[in-house]
Amino acid sequence: MTNLDPITLTVIQSGLQQVCNEMDLAFVRSAFSPVISEALDRSDGIYDKSNGELIAQGELGLPVFVGTMQFGTQCVIERAKDLKTGDVYIVNDPYLGGTHLMDVRFVKPFFYKGELFAWLANTGHWPDTGGAVPGGFSANATEVEQEGLRLPPVKLYKAGVMDEEILSIILSNIRIADQRIGDIKAQAAALAVGEKRFTELLDRYGAETVTSSIKELKSRAAQQMRARIQEIPDGLYEGEAFVDSDGVVNEPLRIEMKIRKEGTELYFDMSGSSPPCLGPMNSVIATTKSSVYLAIKHIFPEVPLNAGTFEPLHIKDPDGTFLYAKYPRPVSGCAAEVSQRIAEAVFGALVKAIPELLFAAPAGTSGNLCIGGYDPKHDRNYVMYVISGGGYGGNSNGDGLSNGCSTIGISKTTPVEVMEQFYPVLFEEYSLHEGSGGAGKQRGGFGVNYKIKLRRGNAKVSMVMDHGLFGPQGVLGGQDGGVNMVRVEQNGKPYIPEHLSKDQNILVQAGDTIRVSTPGGGGYENPFQRKPELVRNDVQRGYYTAEQALERFGVVLNRQNEVETKATQKLRKGK
Repeated sequence: MTNLDPITLTVIQSGLQQVCNEMDLAFVRSAFSPVISEALDRSDGIYDKSNGELIAQGELGLPVFVGTMQFGTQCVIERAKDLKTGDVYIVNDPYLGGTHLMDVRFVKPFFYKGELFAWLANTGHWPDTGGAVPGGFSANATEVEQEGLRLPPVKLYKAGVMDEEILSIILSNIRIADQRIGDIKAQAAALAVGEKRFTELLDRYGAETVTSSIKELKSRAAQQMRARIQEIPDGLYEGEAFVDSDGVVNEPLRIEMKIRKEGTELYFDMSGSSPPCLGPMNSVIATTKSSVYLAIKHIFPEVPLNAGTFEPLHIKDPDGTFLYAKYPRPVSGCAAEVSQRIAEAVFGALVKAIPELLFAAPAGTSGNLCIGGYDPKHDRNYVMYVISGGGYGGNSNGDGLSNGCSTIGISKTTPVEVMEQFYPVLFEEYSLHEGSGGAGKQRGGFGVNYKIKLRRGNAKVSMVMDHGLFGPQGVLGGQDGGVNMVRVEQNGKPYIPEHLSKDQNILVQAGDTIRVSTPGGGGYENPFQRKPELVRNDVQRGYYTAEQALERFGVVLNRQNEVETKATQKLRKGK
């Protein structure tokens, strides 16, 4: 084994990271779809040649893909045959280390001097993969075939040449097929960039040194994670979270989280959760495990990211629950919604043990909204995919962030100007969801309101969101954040989905509008302990009304805009 000095090890660690970052940037800059090029719904990484373990992932990639891409690469390795330079596998099967069908993975064997050295992989959210509704988020699906085209690992590129027959099968089964070739080539090009940069790194430092560095970095990540876990008091910690409904049966689904901490290890048990559901809120095991990984990474963000990071995290398979979906259970809501409820349950359990490191629940929904239709002006079909931000939970150091991205990723809302340019829509409103921040000594951040008007043609609207029934949890005495709300105006008549945040194929025509209000974050600690001056500032900014200030914080604003608590007001009146 090569002797590694700290400087060389650090340089190689940064070099591996840079390879992944360049893949991310190449993917974003060449992708056609706004969901990738603008919203950044994608990820790239390097994986072990024999077991698919994570070696490095781009800093700009979605955290939820950290675990799933590792599991997905393992499934490709198990099925890979007759590998050649330039081969690229395509796969989106949720049950083979995936998420939902719209997250399409490319996996490429990386050779150095004729020998297989590692695997390069990326995931991109395609705006459509077929199925019952435009965009794939079928709220009423009862089997995976209704959600879109399911691809096992197959070679889309053979020795660098695209297989036109496989491509034709894919394009024949998805909407807006003529627009997908740009994303496909962008995804493959990103891996080609990674191949080039990784080769340069190996040429400079040598395969033996890089291999030794990867092994050492994994060992150190595991060591650092165990050191952080050791700070948690030994014991059993319990939390829970609820999914509004599965989209078919209008009843909540419960996630039961039990976390046992022993020494330097954490053991996760979700076996008491609700059974498999009829609708698309089942979670495949890769997503379930990845959700736990990302939750812990949120708590200990300074721990480097590779397979060693996960070694001290032991997750019992929640077989027999909706968190271990098996074919043919529908799963379109697993990565974007259920994953965030799992993370929320982890946060809720551990906040009792390490309150100074944790926070109240964030908005916890990606707000998946799809509008698919025909634009008569440009004589073409389209699928518009919208994700939106929400409030973060309060924490020991301050209030939660407003309009932050979802728990599972760094994806941002596509700029409204871009969506108005690409699609026949007009955003009539984009504002702060006032009053949605959960009350607390440190209040939650606020969600957003947006209102979309269809300018021409007809379209179908579908959404798979959450937190429409239960707001994000407050902790340590804090109140829950505001809920998600959806309202469609059809020919001047309001329509509110029965499942509040889940529905599909709502018909709209020119002039109709869709209004969404996203959740606010939960509050942290007793809201009556919040400084009255901070409440006054919030009211002056329009975040809360004076009535809400009294009800939620016990703060009274008088005509001079001065503040009093309920207690001081009683004393003054008594005198």
